[in-house]
Amino acid sequence: MAVKEAEKGFVMHPRLVADTVAIGPSVLSAVRLVRDARYPWLLLVPRRPNLREFIDLQDNEQALLLEEIRRCCELFKALHKPLKINIAMIGNVVPQLHVHVIARFARDAAWPRPVWGVGESAPYTKEAGEARVTRYRQFFGF
Repeated sequence: MAVKEAEKGFVMHPRLVADTVAIGPSVLSAVRLVRDARYPWLLLVPRRPNLREFIDLQDNEQALLLEEIRRCCELFKALHKPLKINIAMIGNVVPQLHVHVIARFARDAAWPRPVWGVGESAPYTKEAGEARVTRYRQFFGF
């Protein structure tokens, strides 16, 4: 199935749109920056309609998603030098398949717990957000 054909009917969940900023399109996924300056945090949203679970992807798409996750991890290692990288496909609040990739540090607000439910999200300043988006786009070649 051609990529464009597979994208037909894809609509990103409004919460994912509201909580993130577009970085660029990867082969399978929309790559997005989560609007929380406390953590380097990317979201991958496979551009396929009606996906809820990783196993809903075709085998080759599962491999593509894993490759995209790996690239996000490489970005974080190269640019942020995290102590740990968390990867999660929870989807309890937003059922649409999406992957969180979060760089973690011993000094971060939630360490060593998961980031969810700890404190309030901290928005990026306009300048810091734009700089991060630009830097990430350069890394990915978008």
